[in-house]
Amino acid sequence: MEPIHVLSDTEHRDLYTILETVHAHPYKDHLGFTRSIKEIVAHGSVPTFLPDLCDQIRREREAGVSDAHVVRNCPLDPVVPHINHDDPLADKYARKTTFIGEAFLALFAELAGTPLLAYATRFNGDFFTDVIAHNRFRGQQTGFSDGELVYHNDRTAHRIRADFIALLGLRCPADDLIYTGFVAGRSLLAGLSAEEQATLRQPLFVTPFDVLSRQNNAALATSQQHPILENDHSFRYLDTHTTVAADAPGEAKDALIAVKNALARAVKQRHRLLTGDLFTFANQDGLHNREMMDVHNHAEAHDRWLLKTYAFRDRDRAAQYAGEWIDGIPGRVGD
Repeated sequence: MEPIHVLSDTEHRDLYTILETVHAHPYKDHLGFTRSIKEIVAHGSVPTFLPDLCDQIRREREAGVSDAHVVRNCPLDPVVPHINHDDPLADKYARKTTFIGEAFLALFAELAGTPLLAYATRFNGDFFTDVIAHNRFRGQQTGFSDGELVYHNDRTAHRIRADFIALLGLRCPADDLIYTGFVAGRSLLAGLSAEEQATLRQPLFVTPFDVLSRQNNAALATSQQHPILENDHSFRYLDTHTTVAADAPGEAKDALIAVKNALARAVKQRHRLLTGDLFTFANQDGLHNREMMDVHNHAEAHDRWLLKTYAFRDRDRAAQYAGEWIDGIPGRVGD
């Protein structure tokens, strides 16, 4: 099970008091918003428990203790509006007028040393995106549906991918069992032979672009050929979608089947996000999914709302892409 830390009510209040001093608009003035977050850190305004917790999470990631962590009782906006599922983004812009959740996610990323990442072609290049059901994606394999998701990395087909994901529960049904599953890359690696690993490290595989990317950019269809296994235990894989390239040798298909078998047998962590939960986990050094285990109220499940950020592993990793920032905004990249 992933390590869980629960903020006390006093810690919650102290942190909320600091976050409500951030007045810049995260969607209209990202640079000003980021500057405000950095200023409260530089001024020593953040209660010490949060930097200490972020240091602990960073150490546990680096030491291989855990690639998934939960922080409970996190500060949220005083009012979380119900937004329209035909165009959730436009309705959020109109109805969400406070940004405590965004400030908390930005502060966590700053203290953890994991700079935020955004894609210019998605959601107007916002760094804070909504995992919420879009009516037009109903029944499709995307995080913007209200259905289950296979094990995957976010943005598998894309060249620049987040190292970490953070999900903050803004509205989570109290009576429905909806789980985010996580499989560590180390666990997958343990189920593969040396020969299979060697094949998986070759660019013999392809992954189709996700439905939202294809809608935003008609030129996107299928990724360039890529390996499934990278670094020590990073997996670039979208289950039931990633497949062998047309000209790949037979051992590539065997290795792909081995990945599916390893995934079926690997140790799995499952977390049910509650309102006020922060769930942060490795995007490349693991795979995640969504499971609808027991849903009693489908309308409430449809209204489930998580606020999400992507992040680089560290500042050095982000700096590798500094020449690709879009509109001069650090962390904002293209397809």
